[in-house]
Amino acid sequence: MSKVTVFKSDESNTEDLITEFFSINDYFGKSEQESIKKAWELLVKKSERVESVYDNPYYLHPLRVAHILAQNKMDVETIIAALLHPFDILTLSIDEIKNLFGEQTSKLILISNKILNLPINSKTLQQSDAIRKMFFALVDDVRVILIAIADRTDRIRNISGVEKSKQKIIAEEIIDIWAPLADRLGMQTEKNELEDLSLKYTNPAVFKQIKDIVAQKKDERSAYLEKAVNSIYKSAEKVGISVTIQSRAKHFYSIYQKMRKRNKEASELFDLLALRVLCQTSADCYTILGIVHSLWKPLDGRFKDYIAMPKANGYQSLHTTVMCDDKPLEIQIRTVEMHNMAEHGIASHWLYKKGTNKDLVEVDKLAIFNKFQQLKETTFADNTDFATLKNELLGDEIYVFTPKGDVIKLPFGANAIDFAYAIHSAIGEKIVAAKANGKIIPLTKPLENTQIIEVITNPQAHPTEAQLKAVKTTKAHQKIHVWLATNEPSFSDRVEAKEKSEEKNQEHCCYNENFLQELG
Repeated sequence: MSKVTVFKSDESNTEDLITEFFSINDYFGKSEQESIKKAWELLVKKSERVESVYDNPYYLHPLRVAHILAQNKMDVETIIAALLHPFDILTLSIDEIKNLFGEQTSKLILISNKILNLPINSKTLQQSDAIRKMFFALVDDVRVILIAIADRTDRIRNISGVEKSKQKIIAEEIIDIWAPLADRLGMQTEKNELEDLSLKYTNPAVFKQIKDIVAQKKDERSAYLEKAVNSIYKSAEKVGISVTIQSRAKHFYSIYQKMRKRNKEASELFDLLALRVLCQTSADCYTILGIVHSLWKPLDGRFKDYIAMPKANGYQSLHTTVMCDDKPLEIQIRTVEMHNMAEHGIASHWLYKKGTNKDLVEVDKLAIFNKFQQLKETTFADNTDFATLKNELLGDEIYVFTPKGDVIKLPFGANAIDFAYAIHSAIGEKIVAAKANGKIIPLTKPLENTQIIEVITNPQAHPTEAQLKAVKTTKAHQKIHVWLATNEPSFSDRVEAKEKSEEKNQEHCCYNENFLQELG
């Protein structure tokens, strides 16, 4: 994949580059432009002796990162932080930055730099701790993670200049951490791009296969989708509803996931196409859903109502799959406002609002921030915590119900033990059996969406190591671990021995955590 050209100006003409940046991103006031230009001039001066792995000046990477953020109309502090986030490579001191741009900006630059240089490639306690630090920095200032996501987006766009041995490492990190995090922040567009670009380097053969399949019969697909679109438009007009319809092929990584889930080749999949219907109101969305189901037969089990029950990242939409001309067609129905949130998530809140940082975005509206706050004081003890923490914060979710009808959100793969601890720790400790929709199920069996779960307890029961290995939520894992450490002394000895073994293995599997700094 060739490098992405963002600016038309001569790469060596720094004056023209910053002028072009302001012409594309024209929402800054005069004083803000002066502050950004001062940061740019400092970056250019300090990067003169910095070598880039790309065939271009080092300062282009920070400028492209700033441009990505400016596309979402981020504030001036964020743009300056993007330009100067590799301050250590530029041999700049934080005190120097603080004197020039203020304490808030220097703090944002310092934290962003630390986050981007965390070693998050190995599945050990060290990585778990690194991930926690990153997430908790997000709680304090969400802009830190937006800068990090922009940085990784630019790196994967321009990864062709990096050694092949490192390309896969970078791509795997993006797939493992940054794309799921973008998803949790509701940033669908950014998430899709990160996934698709990374797939080329984590599984190049599959990427090429999918690319070829999607490219085939393009005219035939266009005619098929145009016919479906016209049918919806005509039916919507009859009931007086104004809609906008977008047709698209699904992004490559989504197709790849379907291939893995169904154990099929890309050529064997038929539901590679999708329509998105944008309405004015939620009521219109449900009316259009009825129209779609009257036009074509819906596939059983493929309807999801994320309007009534939004995802944790704030995503809202109706999803259905219908048989249109003997082919499955996925249709998403949402309002324009829901669509704006779905495309850029937390970043969509920046419509350049004036005022303090608190005016920019209310981060506590997203469930992920509540989880961050709850986990901030949690103590983790062994290397299984990385998988538990990552799955809970970045994995898919399910919704299950208590017998009283209360909704419990759990990470995908969670079981009845996780459910019990989600209700109350005392219930989790005494669980001996569980029912799903009235039928007894194994305690470790993954729960399914919308099941009604009933927990059966016994006063004599207590947590076990088998339960510790089976649970998927951080709360259940931490509570069981504490109980075992307190009540079974031999457990702590085994954990300590395991950690020492992991530390030895870590010396052989870790790559140089500073190499990311070398990627200009």
